[in-house]
Amino acid sequence: MPKRKELAGVLAVFQTPYHKDESIDAATLQKEIEWIYDLGADGIVMAMVSEVLRLSSEERELLARLACKYGTKRGVVVISVGAESSNTAERYAKQAQGVGADALMAIPPVSIGLGEGELLAYYRRIIEAVKIPVIVQDASGYVGKPMPIGMQARLLKEYGPVRVQYKPEATPIGPKLTELRDATKGKARVFEGTGGIALVDSYRRGVVGTMPGADLLRALVPLWKALQKREWARAYRIWQPLACLVDQTKSLDAFLAIEKHLLVKQGVFKNTIIRGPVGFRLDKETTAEVDRLFDLMIAAVEAEE
Repeated sequence: MPKRKELAGVLAVFQTPYHKDESIDAATLQKEIEWIYDLGADGIVMAMVSEVLRLSSEERELLARLACKYGTKRGVVVISVGAESSNTAERYAKQAQGVGADALMAIPPVSIGLGEGELLAYYRRIIEAVKIPVIVQDASGYVGKPMPIGMQARLLKEYGPVRVQYKPEATPIGPKLTELRDATKGKARVFEGTGGIALVDSYRRGVVGTMPGADLLRALVPLWKALQKREWARAYRIWQPLACLVDQTKSLDAFLAIEKHLLVKQGVFKNTIIRGPVGFRLDKETTAEVDRLFDLMIAAVEAEE
């Protein structure tokens, strides 16, 4: 068997590009993934801001196949398989493993607030359906109910720290991350999942990587490298304008609108099409502020080079 790739570092969540008829633009997706790796990312992730919940099952499986086709030769590929039923999540998990994913990630069902027993059964079914690692994503911002820390720690005890890893998003981010770390006696492999806004604090608390949107990689890769070298002053200078920019994203649709705008700005995407209905649209003044903050962020990075 080929050696398993390490899950660590900057794993960028790619956005899904569309043609004008809203079909997936595979050529632009390939360009985006190559650009992500050219900027120094360690891998790619298909997740919530890839619009997985707005794709048909066939499109979602196609996107997973394309991500693996374009991404596995240069780094780690993580595919999100969370679904509203355990049956569907298992199907996505097996398909992703079959097309070459290095790891999976799963949010819980978003339409219901599950008790601990049902959550355990859901994640056990996904984990036991495959042989690759599964990242438990506590997508509290979408579900509205944080996962019990004890339940998450139980999964690690049952399957081990390689097979079960974490992307916690429950607030307050820092204390919750520490609680998970301590509940697993420091064994939990945790990824920062706030777009980078909590990355410096999360790094100090022991994360092994970050899963930001692809649009801000020009700052996030240098920031991660600074953190690894313990160059704290440099890290904070890059992080401050980055955090101000990420703070503009108050919802999933805000993330999507800003990320796609910035990917067009950087010459990666041809358009900013998002599948509707959407809950947020960029107005002229917000766009101008995003552009100002992006330019400040890039200036901070270049000043450190």
